[in-house]
Amino acid sequence: MADSTSLTPAAELAARNKAHFPNETSEYRQARNRLLSEEIELRRKNEQVAALRRSLPSGGKIPEDYAFEGANGVVRLSQLFGDKDTLVLYSMMFGPQRERACPMCTAMLTSWDGTARNLRERVAVAVTARSPIERLLDFKRERGWQNLQIYSDAKGDYTRSYVSADDGDVPGLSVFTRRDGAIRHFWSGEMSGEMADPDQDPRGAPDLDPLWTILDLTPGGRGSTWYPKLEY
Repeated sequence: MADSTSLTPAAELAARNKAHFPNETSEYRQARNRLLSEEIELRRKNEQVAALRRSLPSGGKIPEDYAFEGANGVVRLSQLFGDKDTLVLYSMMFGPQRERACPMCTAMLTSWDGTARNLRERVAVAVTARSPIERLLDFKRERGWQNLQIYSDAKGDYTRSYVSADDGDVPGLSVFTRRDGAIRHFWSGEMSGEMADPDQDPRGAPDLDPLWTILDLTPGGRGSTWYPKLEY
């Protein structure tokens, strides 16, 4: 991204907007253009944060080549890369103590299942959970997931290293890289409920679930009481 000092002010760019819609008032158009200026600033902030993330120094080497249970037996973390040099690994909330999988994780992964066909052209993508593999595969069939590969972290070694040191039933997203035969941790989501602003539902940034991104475009927004369910 270009240096911020060389960018045209967002308000000046917003002033070039030629969009108009039937029967809108001048009050609406003025407010909408002020919002457009903020949306341009948000886009720039997103680009700035993404650039900072890409410029992170090398993370630590993985302590071991973690073993997962897949549909066809034991699979090592190194094997999850396939022919790619980057692995995106999501840990969903579906431990053996749960009667059913987390609805929030399920909603997000259902969206991911569609985009995984495109994602895997550039990176490897996999999902892990602490439940036995048979249970996870049954759930995958139930939800109709076609493109997500799911694995059981039955022993919990990976989970305790990169998701929850005390093996809590919490979600986690980590990105790993493979360079010159070495697998290193690149990035993990580290925002927690303790970091939420007042009256804000705790979430990371950027938001990984398009459900919430789309709701943010609506008058009612995300609301404060509604959450996804496994069945409606």
